[in-house]
Amino acid sequence: MIPKLNHYKEKWHVHSDDMIKPGLTAIEEALALVGNPERRLPTVHIAGTNGKGSTVTFLEAIAKEHGLRVGKFMSPCIVDVHDQIQVDGKAISSPAMDAVFQHMQAAGLSGKLTNFELLTVAAFLHFANCQVDLALIEAGMGGLLDSTNVVMPLVSIIPSIALEHTQFLGDTLTSIAHHKAGIIKEQRPVIIGDLPEEAKHVVLQEAAQKNAAILELEHHFSVASTSDGECYINKKHACQITGLLRTMKGTHQAHNMALALTAFLEIASILDVEPSTVAIRQAIKNATILGRFEEIMPFVFLDGAHNPASVAQLVETIQQEFPNKAITFVVGILADKDVQQILRLLEQVSDHFYFVDFDNPRAMAAEQLMALSNATKKAVLLDYVSFLQQQSAKKERTVVAGSLYLLTAVRNRLLNEDA
Repeated sequence: MIPKLNHYKEKWHVHSDDMIKPGLTAIEEALALVGNPERRLPTVHIAGTNGKGSTVTFLEAIAKEHGLRVGKFMSPCIVDVHDQIQVDGKAISSPAMDAVFQHMQAAGLSGKLTNFELLTVAAFLHFANCQVDLALIEAGMGGLLDSTNVVMPLVSIIPSIALEHTQFLGDTLTSIAHHKAGIIKEQRPVIIGDLPEEAKHVVLQEAAQKNAAILELEHHFSVASTSDGECYINKKHACQITGLLRTMKGTHQAHNMALALTAFLEIASILDVEPSTVAIRQAIKNATILGRFEEIMPFVFLDGAHNPASVAQLVETIQQEFPNKAITFVVGILADKDVQQILRLLEQVSDHFYFVDFDNPRAMAAEQLMALSNATKKAVLLDYVSFLQQQSAKKERTVVAGSLYLLTAVRNRLLNEDA
């Protein structure tokens, strides 16, 4: 299911399972076989329902602007497996991927791991090979039993907590918070966003048990709108940074920016880096992320919103950016998501929907999605490439949303069409 991963598995005769197996035993044994590269990396670990990718993007931009060499491990991929492992914003090359797969094959990792665990090992090896100054590690699912939870981070970040992956993480905010809080380590600070009270209680409890300092949005740091952009305020460091101009749209991105800035100030003090206001302003302006209200062609936007919390943020962004404007949605959703709630939220800003099928065994059929929709203008769309091109030409604002896997499919189709 991860484009081009099988190419390397077959080339180097490394087998891994295309399934989810929560737990750390396999990954710990595998990392020991390759020399525990994760122990040589200064890391930041991020777990949360929404906001992980955006927070990582802001933090990467800030760190790079200060001259740090930054590794980034994220999921799912945007185009193919290479972009899940990046150094200084550049996807791992084919020769570099060959090198880490050769290392894993020689260490006897074949048959021991899942696909995601295998990629986690590959990321750590690549970052160690590149001698990065900082590795930003995004949890794949949950945190406590996620394969990335083998690091001892400088800082942990939990941007948000909402219901997700309930078949693995439990069906209450408390149980999900327990998994997210699992990334908190002994005496390592944890930075948290605006969490629901019952989830925050779990996180605070875990932090207390681990003697980990908590830095909380709106309590220890904040961001406010001003006449010349936004102003970030940090009480712990007694500083404020004015004139911040974000390219990434939406109120939620202001919060993600604040989380990243807070993390950077903690990291800077540990790595003996002098924060520069000029560099921070430039980084915030430069930070962009694929699939987050991304205008892939004129009037056509891709957004990775795929659960009620992130869809609510998308709706708010649409209302802010296009008040009282007509919006068309192109939607595909995984069947294990809260499909009806997602549709009800999207229907707040549009009555015009097209539903699409995409290549994922968990995807709900477009016909079934259409049947669940309350929109009066709705249809199943077969050729979304031509449709999106036509919408762009007609200057009809169109948003593709519902699944990150759908975004990958749309992007690949559009790129191939343009090639």
